[in-house]
Amino acid sequence: MPTTHQPIIRQSRETGERELILGRWGLVPFFTKDLKEIKGLSTINARAETIATSRTWREPMKKRRCLIPVNAFYEWPKEGKPPKQPYAFELTTGSLFAFAGIWDGWKDGEGHWLQSYAIVTTEANELMSQIHPRMPVILHSKDYDRWLDREETERLPLDLLRPFESEAMEMREANPKVNNVRNNGPELLEQAERAAESGQLPL
Repeated sequence: MPTTHQPIIRQSRETGERELILGRWGLVPFFTKDLKEIKGLSTINARAETIATSRTWREPMKKRRCLIPVNAFYEWPKEGKPPKQPYAFELTTGSLFAFAGIWDGWKDGEGHWLQSYAIVTTEANELMSQIHPRMPVILHSKDYDRWLDREETERLPLDLLRPFESEAMEMREANPKVNNVRNNGPELLEQAERAAESGQLPL
């Protein structure tokens, strides 16, 4: 849910190794003077088409890329009246996977740092387009290192920002209870529980 803190994976500046931190979903650009500036602005998703040129996204895209580990995600039909039927999207392998993300650090007037992130989105693949015209960028595990590489700031991995293969994904109706953010139980997505028990990680 936007503004909540979720785990993200990035490359440590000190060691070069991957590190897991909690980041706020909804990127706060480093140049923000006050959080009120971004109130009403949607910074939870960064469009792949403008990520290298937008003032909000271009510096994080160049220097602060991250992975957002998930085992599934929900989407609601763009058309129609609420309440809309939610759909869950997973990989056919049942394994965890990772969205492409970008993160930023912002320091408030009292010197406290806030780490935040946005999910990169692209055009929907054939499966996803049945529900919505956009989808998160899902990265293949072989591309994780390249996406996270903080040293590469000139030849940006923009070619990775493409729709994931439809045949590697599956869609199913989700429990309508997900429409209410107060509902957050394991019955909403059985796969989450199975993945936790098996200890799978997209690393």
